[in-house]
Amino acid sequence: MPKRISRRTVLRGAGAALALPWLETMGSAAPAGTVSTTLSEPPLRSVFMYMPNGVRPDYWTPAGDGENYEITPHLKSLESLKGDFMLLENLWNAKTVGRNGHWPKVPAWLSGGYVERTSGDDLDSGGTSIDQLMAQQIGDRTMLPSFELGLESTRSGIDTAGGGFARMYGSFISWRDPHTPVPKEIIPQLAFDRLFRSNKSPVISSLNPDDPKLLTALQRDDTSVLDVVRDQAKSLRREGSSNDRVRLDEYFESVRSVEQRMQASLKPQKRWINQGKFPLERPGPGIPATRPEHMKLMMDIMVLALWSDTTRIGTFMTADAQTNEDFSFLPGVKGGFHSISHHAEDPVRKKQYETCVTWHVEQVAYFLNRLKSLDEGGTSLLDNSMVMFGHGIKCGNLHLEHDLPIALAGKGKGTLKPGRRLRFAKETPLCNLYLAMAQRMGLKEESFGDSTAPLAGLG
Repeated sequence: MPKRISRRTVLRGAGAALALPWLETMGSAAPAGTVSTTLSEPPLRSVFMYMPNGVRPDYWTPAGDGENYEITPHLKSLESLKGDFMLLENLWNAKTVGRNGHWPKVPAWLSGGYVERTSGDDLDSGGTSIDQLMAQQIGDRTMLPSFELGLESTRSGIDTAGGGFARMYGSFISWRDPHTPVPKEIIPQLAFDRLFRSNKSPVISSLNPDDPKLLTALQRDDTSVLDVVRDQAKSLRREGSSNDRVRLDEYFESVRSVEQRMQASLKPQKRWINQGKFPLERPGPGIPATRPEHMKLMMDIMVLALWSDTTRIGTFMTADAQTNEDFSFLPGVKGGFHSISHHAEDPVRKKQYETCVTWHVEQVAYFLNRLKSLDEGGTSLLDNSMVMFGHGIKCGNLHLEHDLPIALAGKGKGTLKPGRRLRFAKETPLCNLYLAMAQRMGLKEESFGDSTAPLAGLG
């Protein structure tokens, strides 16, 4: 019989700590008369993925009901995952109605709170976000209570043309309390280090993404975390079952793959240099050269965080509110995403907007497929997760607050029945969904935000 391994086993080396994925030998029954310190089955996870600038409603909302709905253009990349997610309709955040199109809707997305206009030094989101409520109550079960990732730096200043809201509101969906946003990590290597490095450099921690010293600091330590824990890893493989050895090899390969991609993005290859100057400011260090690679790296790091059970609660901002990131890397698209979203029904700009939104859904599809591909003893990581994705406005052009574009993926360890289109009563609080998710995560809450009851019919 393989030796039983504690669920909390962590491989440690000089300056590194590597949590482990679910293994069969962690689920073995404890000897009679002893108290087990391990889980008997994989845990449930919750992830919240925010997409910017709404959707094109006619390209999101399908025809048909229940399981017999049609896949729309925005959802085409999710077609192979149709049995793994459900569309939830007629949900909204009532306290965002009639206010600025973007800024107050971002903090309210996961809390349902009323966001106050502020000069920036007295932020008030109106509530704690659902991910942080989960983290406060069950986050002590993992090394990281929660894990927040994104792609864009925090904004500053006041948007006087947008109702006088602090732009900072548009950079955070996770709020520890109404006055305290939870910073998201946008640099892949620093996000990775949060999972696996135990001696975070105070030099690195003190630098911001735009500081040229950051690249030098990062390059001082390019040792693989796998090299640091190699001896323990070999011992662990001998102790595990044959299935565990396969799972460990896959896990270690994923960790190394992310490391290699980060190193490649930080170490430029030889290149041809033309004479003259090109009108482009020097990018900050530590961020991959292209947005698609940045996105996939951060998503892979989130997958590793969940798979290793380093955390069970995550948020991911694929972009910030009013992101005007240049999306010209997409075919047929020219210009910033936010500007394009206000297409004013111009056919050319409307088509570009559709392309930008569809690309974001494709990134979510990538993330879900990665979760689905990882086995946890007969079930997948996606089966043992709840992944909510969508946005706080329906239409990017008109900033509509009703019937938000919301989907929920995963089986919630058997408590969810995906593969359906569910239409609830009009103006059903989005917080009803969060209350239902919180209760599935083991919280004893009877209400959350402006909820009226846990959202019914999900299972």
